[in-house]
Amino acid sequence: MKTKCPICNGLKEQGNVTFTVDLGTNLIVIRDTPAIVCSLCGEEWISDEVAENIEAVVSEAKIKNRMIEVVNFSLESVA
Repeated sequence: MKTKCPICNGLKEQGNVTFTVDLGTNLIVIRDTPAIVCSLCGEEWISDEVAENIEAVVSEAKIKNRMIEVVNFSLESVA
């Protein structure tokens, strides 16, 4: 069942988004990140599992120390 967006009353639907993390000296872009997205205002929500994976990707990108890191989301990409 679709639920209503608490911000605009639009419908929340499963989708994919591009998630960016700006660390000041580094920029990490994670494409095709699974999220719940409001069909009206575009507000996004991610699950705890997705957030944990994003944190792992960010940690790995910090170690690589690249100015820009662009990856496609994958639950298997970081173990």
